[in-house]
Amino acid sequence: MFAALVVVTGLAIAANAVESVANFAGAAWVKQNSRAVGVPDSWLPFLGFVKGAAAVGLAVGLFWRPLGIAAAAGLVVFFVIATVLHVQRRVFHNFAGPLLFLAVSVAALWLMIAA
Repeated sequence: MFAALVVVTGLAIAANAVESVANFAGAAWVKQNSRAVGVPDSWLPFLGFVKGAAAVGLAVGLFWRPLGIAAAAGLVVFFVIATVLHVQRRVFHNFAGPLLFLAVSVAALWLMIAA
């Protein structure tokens, strides 16, 4: 079970770290995706900070589980909101993204609690 925790959490860390950097860099694809669901460009640095903080929290959470659980739970909430925004705005061309991030976040949370 610990190996699964490390692999899944590592995947969540990497994915959110990449997203964080892309948000801070103002990558064109990030702007396009956020604008499609009504999120203004001015929010991108904050969203990058949230994803980066969650990635760090997950990494530390491998050694101090309460922080990992909090970070994973925060990501679950974040990506539930992202999923809801996609459905509300009927933006389905990139719907797999938030669903994948949500699934990895739920798996990391479950493994943090269970392992």
